[in-house]
Amino acid sequence: MQDGNAPAVSADEKISGSREKGLNRVLEILEFLHTTQRATGIGDLAKGVNAPRSTTYTLVRSLVDAGLLEMAGDGNRVYFGKKLYLYGMDYVRGNDLLRRGRQEVDNLSRETGETSELCMLQSGRYTIVHSSPGTRPFRISSATGLQIPLPWTASGRLLLAGLDRATIEGMVSEDDLVLPDGRKLELDGFIADIATARSTGHCVTSGLVDAYTKCLAAPVFSAPGKVEATMCLVVPIDTSKDKTDDLMTLLRQRAARLSMGA
Repeated sequence: MQDGNAPAVSADEKISGSREKGLNRVLEILEFLHTTQRATGIGDLAKGVNAPRSTTYTLVRSLVDAGLLEMAGDGNRVYFGKKLYLYGMDYVRGNDLLRRGRQEVDNLSRETGETSELCMLQSGRYTIVHSSPGTRPFRISSATGLQIPLPWTASGRLLLAGLDRATIEGMVSEDDLVLPDGRKLELDGFIADIATARSTGHCVTSGLVDAYTKCLAAPVFSAPGKVEATMCLVVPIDTSKDKTDDLMTLLRQRAARLSMGA
């Protein structure tokens, strides 16, 4: 029996709500596959997005038919399809910053021999949108698409530059402040680092993600004072200060060239 005080829900509103819920499920499936970075069985996928197996199977079947997902070779697992790759390439062609940024990153890696990255904010996380490995015999690798908590990175300190404390606190959880080795950063210290990065126009962090590397980052601006992305170099932690300074000078030059209006 319907509550007399509750507004009636029309058939159109019910259909609209059902479509919205279905769309949200699709986005959850895509995000789960992006986060796990591997082909996943329907059962595990349903658990991962907290959805009924039957609903998940129906959505996956529709996404496979549309070419957005593909079944793995064993026929029991699903992953991203070729059409998503083609959409991604369309995005690269249509995004001037990303297109030029990929070229700058590749050139910087070849010139320095170090691992170079272009990074942006995505869903409140530091995200590597393009990476080029160095030429060292022992390479420092980083994966395109990898998302890392902002406090773990030099880039995170630059990407948050200019934001107020309340906004930063809303983007950084307690778990984000815990480094891979179990050390916990203080939020006040992290916010102070952001202010320093903003005033100096660059940032260097050492031994945060692992004990063997340090990260150099310089901002890429889309407008005066608005950091849209960062260019980074990931180098061995024992790189000398003089070498680090030389690399940072070069990095800042390339990031400035990439910035809009430069």
